[in-house]
Amino acid sequence: MSEKSTARAVVRNIPRRTILAGVLVAAVIAVLSWQWYSTAGELDRRDAAAADRAHAEQVALDYSTGAAQMSFQNTQEWRGRLVANTTPELTTRLTQAATSMEQLIGPMQWSSTARPIAAKVESESDGVFRVVCFVDVLTKNVQAPEGVQSTATYKLDIDRGRDWSITEISGIDSALGGGTPR
Repeated sequence: MSEKSTARAVVRNIPRRTILAGVLVAAVIAVLSWQWYSTAGELDRRDAAAADRAHAEQVALDYSTGAAQMSFQNTQEWRGRLVANTTPELTTRLTQAATSMEQLIGPMQWSSTARPIAAKVESESDGVFRVVCFVDVLTKNVQAPEGVQSTATYKLDIDRGRDWSITEISGIDSALGGGTPR
C-alpha cells in the first residue's frame, strides 16, 4: 500500500460523528473567542471613557478652585490661576474681566479662599467635556471682615483634543463678582 492509500484509509476509519464533533467544537471555540475579543474591546473603551471623564472633572475642579482663590495683596497670582490652561480666546476675555475685577479687589481688600466640593461631567461631544463643579468659597473684605461662606458654581468646557484646555467658562458669578465672560 502507498502512503496516499494509507492516509485515505485512516480518514475513512474516522467516524463521521467524530469529525462533526470536531467541527462543532472548533465553531464553538471560534464564537467564544470572538465574543471574548468583542467584550474585551468594549471594556477597554468603557474604561478609557471613564478615565477621560475623571480627568476632565479633575481639570475643572483644579481650575475652579484656583480661580476662586484671590487676594488683594497679590492679584497677579490670582490672574495667573484665572487664565491657566485656557485657550487664547478665553484668556483674552478672562484677562479683561480680571482687569475690571481688580478695580474692586484692592479698595475692598478682598480675599477669598476656596476648597473643592465636587465636579461632574454633564455631557461629552467629540472630545469636548461640559463639566459642572462646585467650590466652597470663604470671602473676606472690608464689608465682611469675618467672611462670607458661599458655593461657587462653574460650568467649563474642556477639550481633550486641545490638550485638555478649557475653552469656555460660565457660572462664575461668585468668583468674579457678578459677570459671566461671554
